Amino acid sequence: MRIERYTEAPTVGSQELRNLKRMFPYVWQYRGRVLLALASLILAKVSTVGIPVVLKHIVDALDTSHGRLLALPIVLFLAYGALRLGSSLFNELRDAIFARVRYHAMRRLSRQVLEHLHRLSLRYHLERRTGNIIRDLERGTQSISSILNYLVFNILPTAAEFVLVAFLLLGQYDWHFALVTFLTVAVYIAFTLAVTEWRMHFRHTMNRLDSKANGQAVDSLLNYETVKYFNNERFELQRYDRTLGEWENAAVKSQTSMALLNFGQGAIIAVGVTLIMIYAGQGVVDGSMTLGDLVLVNTLMLQLFIPLNFLGIVYRMLKHTLADMDRVWKLLDETPEIGDAPDARPLVVREGEVAFEHVAFAYQPERRILEDVSFTIPAGHKVAVVGPSGAGKSTLARLLYRFYDVERGRITIDGQDIAHVTLDSLRQAIGIVPQDTVLFNESIYYNILYARPDASREEVEQAAKLAAIHDFIVSLPEGYDTLVGERGLKLSGGEKQRIAIARVILKNPPILIFDEATSSLDSRSERAILDALSQVAEQHTTLVIAHRLSTIVDADRILVMEQGRIVEQGTHAELLARGGLYAQMWELQQEERQVAVKEAELEVGEEISL
Repeated sequence: MRIERYTEAPTVGSQELRNLKRMFPYVWQYRGRVLLALASLILAKVSTVGIPVVLKHIVDALDTSHGRLLALPIVLFLAYGALRLGSSLFNELRDAIFARVRYHAMRRLSRQVLEHLHRLSLRYHLERRTGNIIRDLERGTQSISSILNYLVFNILPTAAEFVLVAFLLLGQYDWHFALVTFLTVAVYIAFTLAVTEWRMHFRHTMNRLDSKANGQAVDSLLNYETVKYFNNERFELQRYDRTLGEWENAAVKSQTSMALLNFGQGAIIAVGVTLIMIYAGQGVVDGSMTLGDLVLVNTLMLQLFIPLNFLGIVYRMLKHTLADMDRVWKLLDETPEIGDAPDARPLVVREGEVAFEHVAFAYQPERRILEDVSFTIPAGHKVAVVGPSGAGKSTLARLLYRFYDVERGRITIDGQDIAHVTLDSLRQAIGIVPQDTVLFNESIYYNILYARPDASREEVEQAAKLAAIHDFIVSLPEGYDTLVGERGLKLSGGEKQRIAIARVILKNPPILIFDEATSSLDSRSERAILDALSQVAEQHTTLVIAHRLSTIVDADRILVMEQGRIVEQGTHAELLARGGLYAQMWELQQEERQVAVKEAELEVGEEISL
C-alpha cells in the first residue's frame, strides 16, 4: 500500500464512530478508575447544581420585603460553602483518578504504533516519508489524550449538568422555562454540527499540508550534505515555503469560518437567556415566583450555557482530534507484507547449510531481478557473489533475511523453508553487514552493544579489536562513549563499516552475510579486516556479496551473476582459467588498481621533491 492512500483525509460519521470504538479497549483496562472518575464527576455536578438552589433559599431568607429578618440563615451559608468545596474536591478527584487512564492509553498506543511500524515490510519503509510519519504519530497519540479529556472533562459533565437542570426546571417551574432551555440547546447543537461539518475540510487540508511541510523539512535536513553539494538551500526553502503558503491559506479560512460559528453560537445563547429572564421577571412581578427563584433560574442558565458555549469549541476540537486519530488507525491497518505463516516454527540450525532452489523474484512485475537462481552454501563454507551493478546480488541477502518473499522457488536453511519458520528465529540466526551502514545517534559502545544488549564490556571491546577499530576508538577523547551523530555522520564510511562488522561479530550468529562490507575501507584497513573476518567465518556459513574481487579470492565458491542469473561459478582459479565474465572483471580491476598505485607513488614523489 502506498503512502498516498495513507494521507487521504478521513471520512466523517460512521468512520468516526468506529474510531471511537477502537479507542475503548485502551480505556477499559482501567475500568475501575473510569467508574470512580465518573462517580466523582456526578457528585461534582450535583454539588454545582445544588449551589444555586441553596442560594435561592438564602435570598428568600434574607428578603425583608414581606417582614423583618429574624435570624441569619447560618445553616444555609454553611451548606453553600460545603457545596462549593464539594464541587472543587470532586472535580480535582476526578482529574487525579483519571490521569492514570489517560496517560497509560497514550503510552500503550504509542508503543503499539512503533511496534507495528517495525513489523511493516521493507517495501513500506522504502516508500514512506519519515517526517510525515513522525508528525502523524505525534498528533495521533496526543489525540487519544485529547478525546478522553474532552469526553470526561467537558462533554459528560455538561450532559450531566443539563439533565440535573432539566429535572429542576420541570419539577419546580412553569413548562415554559424547560421548553425555552431545550429549544435553545437543540438549536445550538444543530447549528454547531452543521457549520462544523461544513468547515472540517479546511482542517483536513491543514493536516495534510502540515505533514507535507514537516516531511520536506526533515528530508532536507537528512540530506544536508546533498543540499550543500548542489547549492540548493534556496530551492529547499522555496519548496518548504510554498507548502507553508498553502497551509497558511487553509488556516486563515479555518479561522474566519470559526468566527462565523462563534458569533452564531453566541447569538443563540443570548436569545435563549433573554427569553428565560423575561419569563422569570414576569413571574416575580405577578407573584408566582420569589426573588430567590429569579436568582436560581438566572444562575442555572449561566451555569448551563457557559460550559455549553465552550462545548462548541470542544466539539470542533473533537472533530479535529478524530481526524488526527484516523491517520493513526490507518497506519495500524497497514498489513505487514512479510509475517509468520500460520504453521511457522522456530528455525533449528544444526549445521547451517543454506540453499537457494530455483528462486525467482521481482520488486515490480515489469522489472525482473532474479530468475531461476539455484546454489548451495555448505555448512561452514564461504560463498561469494559478484557481478555488474543491478545483477541482483544484494537482493539475495534481502531474500535470505526475508525482507521480501520469493515469487517462485524456495530458500532453505538445513532443509527448512524459511517461509515456514518464525521471523524472529530466522533473523536471530543471521548476521549481516550492509553496504550502507546507518548508526544510532548514540555512543560507539551503544552501537556495538546493540547486537547483543546483554554482552559484557570485555566482549564489546574484543569484537571491536577483531573489527580493527578498537585502537581508533580508544584514541578518541571520550573513547567508547563518543557520540556518532545523526545516522553516524560524525564517522567516516570506513569507520561506520568497521563498527557494523564489530556488531555482527558480537552477535556471533551461525550464518553471516557481508554485503560489500569493505567497500568504504582503504587497502590497509581492508586487509586487516579481511584477515579477522577469515578467522570469524571459519566456524560460520558465509555469504559474501562483493564488488572488489580481491576480497573474495579465498572463497570456497564464487558465483558470477548477470541480469538476475548465475552465469558462472567456481573457485577463483577456475574462473580465471575459464576466461569468461569473471576473468574480464578481474583484469579490469587489476588495471584500475595499478593505475591507482602509480598515481599514489607519483604523489609521494612530488611531496618528497618539495
